[in-house]
Amino acid sequence: MKLCRALFLLFIYNLSAQQKPIETIYFDFDKYILTNQQTKVITDFVKNLDTTKIESIQVYGYCDDRGNDEYNYRLSYDRVNTVQEILVANGFNKSKIIILEGKGRVIIKTDTVQNLYETRSKNRRVDLIAVKKNSFGKGIHNSLKNELKVGDKILLENILFDLGSSKLTTTSKKELDKIVTILQSRKSIQFEIRGHVCCTPEVYTDGIDRENNERRLSWNRAKTVFFYLSSKKISKSRMTYQGCGNKYPLKKGDELDRRVEFKITKI
Repeated sequence: MKLCRALFLLFIYNLSAQQKPIETIYFDFDKYILTNQQTKVITDFVKNLDTTKIESIQVYGYCDDRGNDEYNYRLSYDRVNTVQEILVANGFNKSKIIILEGKGRVIIKTDTVQNLYETRSKNRRVDLIAVKKNSFGKGIHNSLKNELKVGDKILLENILFDLGSSKLTTTSKKELDKIVTILQSRKSIQFEIRGHVCCTPEVYTDGIDRENNERRLSWNRAKTVFFYLSSKKISKSRMTYQGCGNKYPLKKGDELDRRVEFKITKI
């Protein structure tokens, strides 16, 4: 029991350590101006952020489900701008604020929500997401927004898979949705999707996909991402995919070896 408890605590610690730093600022109904108390959340966020380890910050604004789409897109974007102004006023470098996006309203089914007031209040928000600086070496980037050249690799720490699985996690889908937005604005980029695995015996070059018992786990991971991006209207002519098996471990933990990365083939 003690061993199980220790392993569980270690798992939780590692999980929390691998998540991106994030802060959320909540707004009053139909407002994009913040009170002093709400502003303090942002100033504290800047004070506690180690900017030497931060590549950029992403800012996303939301509204609750009331009102029409056009109005709420504008309101959510005004909320984003309010937060950006406070960040810059408190010394955060504006050039590091890479993505500012008003997402509009969060659609919910009001008849299925138990605490409608609380749910709506949590949807009137701006999320701040800090992207850590790349620590994987030359030619490996952590964003498609970087200056890229043919042969560069893009490694995003949130496109990871569970052990033995080629299914996308909720977190991976959210990360891929951000990639879709970038790819739609950078239409000249072509790339190869490369799947990887960890934890296989040396006698084997690939892992077994527990969904179908095939020893093509890295291929299946790459194919899953390929078809997910295709379902989001990214042209298949821009993409290829392949499995790399266990040939390219990063030596930064098993989780990062259960990954998919992108290799730039054309700019």
